[in-house]
Amino acid sequence: MSPRKDVMQLQRRTLLAGAAATVLAAPSLLRAQPAAFRFGLTPVFLDNDWQLLEYLRSHLSAEMRQPIVFVQRRTYQEVTALLLMGKIDAAWLCGYPLLQNLDRLAALALPLWQGAPHYQARIITAARRTVHDLADLRGDIHAYSDPDSNSGHLVTLSELLLRQQRPEDFFARSFFTYGHRNVVRAVARGLAQSGSVDGYVWDAMRRTEPELVEQTRIVWESEDFGFPPIAVTREAFETAQSRRLWVALEAMLRTDAGRRALEMLQLDGFVPPEAQSFDRIAARMKIVAERG
Repeated sequence: MSPRKDVMQLQRRTLLAGAAATVLAAPSLLRAQPAAFRFGLTPVFLDNDWQLLEYLRSHLSAEMRQPIVFVQRRTYQEVTALLLMGKIDAAWLCGYPLLQNLDRLAALALPLWQGAPHYQARIITAARRTVHDLADLRGDIHAYSDPDSNSGHLVTLSELLLRQQRPEDFFARSFFTYGHRNVVRAVARGLAQSGSVDGYVWDAMRRTEPELVEQTRIVWESEDFGFPPIAVTREAFETAQSRRLWVALEAMLRTDAGRRALEMLQLDGFVPPEAQSFDRIAARMKIVAERG
């Protein structure tokens, strides 16, 4: 055999040995990489700004020691379904879809806003209108946020029922904007005469989009409700992964990225939910359910 052929055979054997070693090593390499944590975001999320998402991703991935993937959808129903099917690991939900699926979902943490884990539902109208109460909005074109939103739908329906009004007849027309910010925009721009909105979002937008919010004003405000929670499935609640998520959320004030994310969200941190956190939402649900 010629020297050239000897060299070529040696090179071929070396390449095959290297390829075989790579194939054998691949499973261990894969095991060394932790799976991504899939975090669902819904219209309760104030801002989809990429910088905010990067601060959140940076903080959570460092604290949880695994990659973070944000899964964003347009409706509460879509994100809730992904969580129930195990397609995501946690989600920032509204208290209403949480209670609708209380046999399968649990609240892991509540955000603190203005020092408390509470918020209010608000009904807004154009700033120039001379109306003073929900009763004055009869015949309006009304903007709701989402069918599964507490502040953006359920509270208004239940409040009308408490006042012996038929929601389907009270407003001349209503529509869903699929986002609390979109409700504010719809009212400010005259697409709707009034709207049902999350009080946290309306207040936060006063800082981020003051020119827009100044074109609206509050007509009616509800009692306090438990703030939209970070939710997981009941099966996952006691897992190490959920524990890591809770520890990471609780630690947000202790890292630069966490503090920056909270500042952009205008939140003060996260706390564990209390047993009665969502009792008032449950009471509103009961009013609508009893109506049939």
